[in-house]
Amino acid sequence: MQKVKLDNIDKKILQILQDNAKITNAQLSKEVGLSPAPTLERVKKLENSGVINSYHACLDNSKVGLGVTTFVQVFLASHKKSCIDAFVEKISLIDSVIECHHITGSCDFLLKIITEDIPSYQKLMLEQVSEIEEISNMQSMVILSTFKDKKVLPIP
Repeated sequence: MQKVKLDNIDKKILQILQDNAKITNAQLSKEVGLSPAPTLERVKKLENSGVINSYHACLDNSKVGLGVTTFVQVFLASHKKSCIDAFVEKISLIDSVIECHHITGSCDFLLKIITEDIPSYQKLMLEQVSEIEEISNMQSMVILSTFKDKKVLPIP
């Protein structure tokens, strides 16, 4: 993957959009010190190059009825590519798995799962996740409190 060269104006645009993706192009152009047309052109360039992947609303989990978040360490039965591919394909179909990371260390994957409550988490694990035959073992960690959940990337 090729790193995209960013100048100071691009970095400022990215920082502002991470803080407020709903900002108007006119307001964004004022904040970065360019006229609207070149500002819009820079944003489009950042989108087309893949630096900006998408725009999302940041939701409050508990206010939409999602009260339990867990991290699950997954150990696969095999490290063959076919086993990894099959696991990734199956886990991608489970909406409650909001993150899936292939990692180094004692386990193979780290999942972030969000559900309504403990009974719904248990049902998900018993009826869906544990049915994935490529999994040999799992270890769950329930999040009790979150003190930092930053979505803004520190632009170097």
